[in-house]
Amino acid sequence: MKIPQFVLASASVARRRLLQTVGIDPIICPSDFDESQIQLNEPGELVQTLAQSKAETVVSQFPSALVMGCDSVLAINGKIHGKPADDQEAIARWQVMQGNFGDLYTGHVLIDTAQNRHLVNCQVTRVYFAKMSDRAIQAYVKTGEPLKCAGAFALEGYGSLFVEKIEGCHSNVIGLSLPLLREMIGELGYEVTDFWG
Repeated sequence: MKIPQFVLASASVARRRLLQTVGIDPIICPSDFDESQIQLNEPGELVQTLAQSKAETVVSQFPSALVMGCDSVLAINGKIHGKPADDQEAIARWQVMQGNFGDLYTGHVLIDTAQNRHLVNCQVTRVYFAKMSDRAIQAYVKTGEPLKCAGAFALEGYGSLFVEKIEGCHSNVIGLSLPLLREMIGELGYEVTDFWG
């Protein structure tokens, strides 16, 4: 079987780095999909629908490729959170998150254009946050990092200081579940090692 190109339909630096860490150097093709078109209240359904929409937006550009779409949200007390709009929203979010836990949902879609197949999955990881003072919250938000991330924190950055523990897949919190990716690639008949650059 001819090994297709691996395309990431995302501008996420964190997702690209995760893939590169495990030997996959993807073609980056941001979808620029308007996420506000999708209004769903169930986090698993929301991230899978968004991931699929992102992948489908770019798939026509690649006749022989494995196109990956991903999307993440954090659910706290049943409420869905994406990237905070501004500093005030990030501070308010952290005032709820600190000393609490949230479930981070990431939707994963792989479209194999050569085989005309697509897989849709969701991975959930529970994240426990440390108790934080208002001063620490403000200092963290001032770094700018929370504004770039679903859930207002980056596990691979300053945010790791404020995560007490994780239940589930670690890489899922950064942007995509590497074990789930390996399983999905296998389900399409490839080995993940086929995509090592």
